[in-house]
Amino acid sequence: MTTTPDLSEQLRGAGLRVTRPRLAVLDAVSGLPHADTDSIIGAVRRELPSVSHQAVYDSLHTLTAAGLVRRIQPTGSVARYETRIGDNHHHVVCRSCGAIADVDCAVGEAPCLDASDQHGFVIDEAEVIYWGLCPSCSTARPQ
Repeated sequence: MTTTPDLSEQLRGAGLRVTRPRLAVLDAVSGLPHADTDSIIGAVRRELPSVSHQAVYDSLHTLTAAGLVRRIQPTGSVARYETRIGDNHHHVVCRSCGAIADVDCAVGEAPCLDASDQHGFVIDEAEVIYWGLCPSCSTARPQ
């Protein structure tokens, strides 16, 4: 768990005001990588019982826009959030249970994939999602 002074410094470093909802949301995302919004709301309400859904949504939006939180949304899934940012890592998603895990870049430096044709874009990130079955689901399925 990240300490409140560390979280406060992260918010200030991103040019954001330090508020209790932002602190609680950033702490929840730090402690629950790849959590969906409902899970984050539940974690935040354990600390701030009267916080509104809208305050959590607003905080997630602000933290994402400031680059403190990364939003991912694999096909067929709700949005998920994590605080592992800036390293251009990827994800593996279980087709059966929806479990998500981080996958470091296979080779090179960020961005770890070079587009064959950039079409004039200045590319600063590549997003790759690997799909398959997690260990629990793959052993539970008959071969």
